[in-house]
Amino acid sequence: MKTRIKFRKYGALRFIGHLDVMRYFQKLLRRAEIPVAYTSGYSPHMIMSFASPLGIGLTSDGEYFDIELKEPISSREAVRRMNAATVEGIDILSFRQIAEEKKWTGMAIVTAADYLAKWKYTDTMGYSVPGNPSFDEILSERLPAFLKQPEIFVLKQTKRSEKEVDIRPLIYRMESRKDGIFMRLAAGSVQNLKPELVMAALCRFADIPEMPDCFWWHRLELYAAADNEAAGLADAGHKFVTLEDLGREIGEGHE
Repeated sequence: MKTRIKFRKYGALRFIGHLDVMRYFQKLLRRAEIPVAYTSGYSPHMIMSFASPLGIGLTSDGEYFDIELKEPISSREAVRRMNAATVEGIDILSFRQIAEEKKWTGMAIVTAADYLAKWKYTDTMGYSVPGNPSFDEILSERLPAFLKQPEIFVLKQTKRSEKEVDIRPLIYRMESRKDGIFMRLAAGSVQNLKPELVMAALCRFADIPEMPDCFWWHRLELYAAADNEAAGLADAGHKFVTLEDLGREIGEGHE
């Protein structure tokens, strides 16, 4: 039986990297006595895969990893055991059965991700003095014009070099909210857009000087394409479904 676990990452644990997160969950699953299946062979390891590793420094309300069980356990009991054994900074939100086919793993189907970006500072270069707009206000005012651009070119780092790419088709949705700038961006193995690139482009468009580490970053959710198409369909009719909604609760009778 294959299952998908959704969790929240916050606080000081936002500074640990993906490999440490993976090791943490291996220990947590053992402490919580979740019946995880292992690979066979000389050096067996837990059958586990993460949908989209989170960058260091980001918090999140919508992280996922898939595991395979050697015997069933109810969703309610699994969540209870894991939350009883976890530490502050990681909360288990759901535990759901998913399709058995390999093509439906979270890693394979992630298409989009939601993010929030919030300006860290209340007073920067005199913008917050009386009569001057804050950087948050400037970004909010310039956002509609930014999105009306037919093309938004940025320099994107590849493994071997830098290349100029148009990121506009990869921005599915973007709006100003009370708690920051909301973005729904392409994510996954086919096409992936980092929120840092988008906000850097918006700052340049708004004539705001680039400053390192000036945003709080928070990931809200991960999605698959509801129509099962590949990533890259940025038209208004493109629909998404959360990775959580692709699974179903396992009842007390271990259905």
